Amino acid sequence: MSYVIAGEELETDPEGYLLEPNYSEEAVGVIAAAEGIELTPAHWQIINYMRDQYREHGHTPNFRNMLKDVQEFWPEADSKALYDLFPVGPAKQAAKVAGLTQPLGKGGY
Repeated sequence: MSYVIAGEELETDPEGYLLEPNYSEEAVGVIAAAEGIELTPAHWQIINYMRDQYREHGHTPNFRNMLKDVQEFWPEADSKALYDLFPVGPAKQAAKVAGLTQPLGKGGY
């Protein structure tokens, strides 16, 4: 599997995660469309959070840490709200849509 982003074919692992991070907005649009996700401002908040975590730590957080962190900028966020945005699994699917590599272990640190 691969995605065509900015006219370039980018390879993925067998589960559809990019092998190298891509921080472009176009990457998010292409991957979100492939995942059947129509992006909203809430999606972008989570995507930007995931990208910041990846840049800072070299990987993305697991779901428990993600939920705790997200509640700092979206106080009413709960598990259901995150699953509404990323129904396959917020920690993993958000990382994929953000153009990041596959999370470690069961969703990061």
